[in-house]
Amino acid sequence: MKTSIFWGVALALATPFLVSAQTKPLQVSGVYPHLATFNEGWPKTEEQKKKGGQGFENGIGAITPWAGQLWMVTYSPHEPHGSADKLYSLDKDLNVTIHPESIGGTPANRMIHRESNQLITSSYFIDDKGKVRTIPFSVMPGRMTATARHLTDPENMVYFYDMEGMLYEVNVHTLAVNKLFHKPVPGWHGKGAYTAQGKLVVANNGEEAVFKITKDMLQAGNLPQNNEEKGVLASWDGKKWEIVERRQFTDVTGPGGIYGSPDNKTPLWSIGWDKRSVILKLLDNGQWYTYRLPKAAHTYDHRGGWYTEWPRIREVGNGKMLMDMHAMMYDFPKTFSRANSGGIAPLNTHLRYIPDFCNWNNQIVIATDETTVLENPLAGRAQSNLWFGQWSDLKTWGSPTGWGGPWEKDAVKANIPSDPYLINGFDNRLLHLLADKQTTVTLQIDEKGNNNWKDYKKINLEANKYQYYLLSADMKATWIRFKTDKDCIATAFMHFSGKPHSSNPALFKSLADITDNSEVNANLIRPANFNKNLQVLQVPQNKYTEIDEKLTTVSNTADSSAQVLRLGKLTKGYSVDDASVIVKDATGTFRLPKGSAAYETFAYRDKREIESERFMLNITGTFYEVGRESGFIALRPVTTHNKKIVDFCTWRGLLVFSGTKKDAKPDGQYFGNEANGLWYGGVDDMWKMGKVVGVGSVWKNSSIKKGEISLPYLMTGYDRKKVSLTANKTVKITLEVDFDLTGFHQYKTFTLTPGKPVEYEFPAGFSAHWVRAVADNDCTATVTFNYQ
Repeated sequence: MKTSIFWGVALALATPFLVSAQTKPLQVSGVYPHLATFNEGWPKTEEQKKKGGQGFENGIGAITPWAGQLWMVTYSPHEPHGSADKLYSLDKDLNVTIHPESIGGTPANRMIHRESNQLITSSYFIDDKGKVRTIPFSVMPGRMTATARHLTDPENMVYFYDMEGMLYEVNVHTLAVNKLFHKPVPGWHGKGAYTAQGKLVVANNGEEAVFKITKDMLQAGNLPQNNEEKGVLASWDGKKWEIVERRQFTDVTGPGGIYGSPDNKTPLWSIGWDKRSVILKLLDNGQWYTYRLPKAAHTYDHRGGWYTEWPRIREVGNGKMLMDMHAMMYDFPKTFSRANSGGIAPLNTHLRYIPDFCNWNNQIVIATDETTVLENPLAGRAQSNLWFGQWSDLKTWGSPTGWGGPWEKDAVKANIPSDPYLINGFDNRLLHLLADKQTTVTLQIDEKGNNNWKDYKKINLEANKYQYYLLSADMKATWIRFKTDKDCIATAFMHFSGKPHSSNPALFKSLADITDNSEVNANLIRPANFNKNLQVLQVPQNKYTEIDEKLTTVSNTADSSAQVLRLGKLTKGYSVDDASVIVKDATGTFRLPKGSAAYETFAYRDKREIESERFMLNITGTFYEVGRESGFIALRPVTTHNKKIVDFCTWRGLLVFSGTKKDAKPDGQYFGNEANGLWYGGVDDMWKMGKVVGVGSVWKNSSIKKGEISLPYLMTGYDRKKVSLTANKTVKITLEVDFDLTGFHQYKTFTLTPGKPVEYEFPAGFSAHWVRAVADNDCTATVTFNYQ
């Protein structure tokens, strides 16, 4: 073990800077614009020479109620030696203090040390009077991702874990620093650390090396031996390191939350993922157990773990705990253990990119990593904000929808059950099954989460022949698992969908419908780089204005219309033919449903980043979420709005739409005057615009050759689904589905005769990600999907 000793404390030498709120702070959809955070060192020039680092991202890494205030730290990416990001505190009236002890960096750690009565966040130690002490980066460099209780001296010492894998111990009184390890275990992009049951457990969520390592540099584990070995969950008992699992893990915590484990018997939890699903690990009585849950989005999937921020399990008031992972929130029971794994249930799926959350002032507060300038020239400056709301508000976001399973083309041993997979709380539950040889799959359920498993159904599979099975709506259980009666290569993969929420037209009444013949307030919008305002260019008049944090027009601003025109030019990144919309990227070429024909002559923006490292597609009246690297193959539809949305962005934590009615009036979402105006809300207000619908074809009176395969057509995320098929001669057309983004399987074959259309409605609850068609003979055919 390599050990080095550092001593040093940076003490407060200046007076905190107070930013006063308005008498009644303006709040829109749970967001207070004046609370927005920015990297204060970001240059005010448009062009930046650096590829990343200070100011390219401004996430709020950790938020903690302490000493009568809410404390928070912001971060830039890749800054182990500090940055111009700040330590903030908010009082009950939402006045903001920026603390002069701020040293920035890339922090997301927070812990309350009970014995010394201090909040520890980033490299700051804050006492119960709000006095701040700081360990400078010259003494303890690193991107601090977690702080944990000490194994042998918890009264006086804590551990700091950094994103590159360094482990320090620090004296909470003197701030003396002792570096214990430089890189003890494999995996990169450290995310979590927690102490329980005599072990320090750490989590890394990626496999993109920051510096070169060899096996002999590690205390345990090895370099990746296959494509699945990414990240790590590992433990240290003070003497020996052990690898728990070589998968991508994020948070590590337990019922004690940020105070730490109350004793040596309390369970420990960790959340992560692999290609199959979300993983929930449980350490109970010294034994590790694995549970699995669905993913709501693929935007978080990346080898390096870059696109997750800090998913958490944390208490949010009234004894409730909230779990957030892969764009889905869960009601997580504080009692979760091996003997009692019941009670976990999905709350929503969401678009907000969340590093942390807590309860403060009788509200749930959610931190965000929002607008960045990473590969995003349409934003001039990175910025984020907080969201304030109640548990009931979370249920109004996206209906719980997701996919995943315990097996994906895995070598399965006969009569060995799979990991348990969550099925509680979802409206529609569809199972996709496949095996490389004839086998019988037994479905077993644990109704209450008490390990009382019973057989639910047996399904006979033929070799390499796909089957699906819809679980009965009246079947109530917490977990499901599977076993086969033969050794085989098997897939058990589920699609869950929730009942779509009712739309809220009143919330969006200031936005013009695409069928409205009247003109709209057409604006190009952009967060400015030279100040903290929103740039607004009204077109075609080319009238330039700026909007401030009060959502009012700023007078006497310099005319930057040329900049907005140049950077914000509207371009079209998709095409439309008679059949449907076509999109193309590195992941493939795909078809999407068509909206109103009026969009073909309406000028609007079709792609923009609104949450860090995620894009929204706005195509013919429907918004889709697309990951920066997961691409079009993994996109998910969000809402069909059918509005004249000219432009959209996030700014000061608000979602902003251009395309309001000329006669719109202020209503709490619309802000403007008789000359111009914009719609403002929260990013997850999008779910309230209306469920996704659409009509489109893979072939429309198309000349098809025998064996020709259509382009994939989107299916996931839609409620009721129908298909109509016609052909000019007798032909068999087979529909194939891709449910896990790994390939297509035969779903159903239709025999067509000339002049006799075939109408087919998919079973309620059936879902796959993509569907395509193939014909067994030359013909002219139409295959049209109608989603309602």
